[in-house]
Amino acid sequence: MSLRSALRTHTADCHAAVDTLFGSFNLSRIQDYKAFLRAHARVVPSVEQALEEAGIARLLPDWQERRRAHLLAADIRELDDRLPVPVPQPALRCDAAVWGAAYVLEGSKLGGALLARAVPDHLPSSYLSPKGPKGAMRLFMDRLDGSNVGDPAAAIAAARDVFELFLKAGQLTLEAVS
Repeated sequence: MSLRSALRTHTADCHAAVDTLFGSFNLSRIQDYKAFLRAHARVVPSVEQALEEAGIARLLPDWQERRRAHLLAADIRELDDRLPVPVPQPALRCDAAVWGAAYVLEGSKLGGALLARAVPDHLPSSYLSPKGPKGAMRLFMDRLDGSNVGDPAAAIAAARDVFELFLKAGQLTLEAVS
């Protein structure tokens, strides 16, 4: 089983829970959209920083073009909202864990592109519709599949941990706005 298939199979429940939770935000309402962005801003900068400290650029040379925390922060500032305190960084102690965490962030771009359609045109949405390199997702999946990690369980655990960070951040944000 490829690493991509293992990650998809063993994180499907987490992925579904995150999709359901973030799907409950009405992105056409400015308050919901701000809350959605704040929830993501609790997680994305921490995960990106952890990936960088663990050497993602060595595994994914176009990493700098893939980063989105700065886009997220810009959208939040443009909405005259505040950046939240980020969650603690996940521990990424091996290349397998780096691939697992990156899998979640890269995959979130696909979901973001779908969600961006619900955001009114007058609101900033650079985070949900980043202008990355052409073919970036296919390149990522090819590199993921060719990574030959020795411990797919570490990749799966890291991916599940990142999904859990998104889930907790989304739940906390929803509780705060309810």
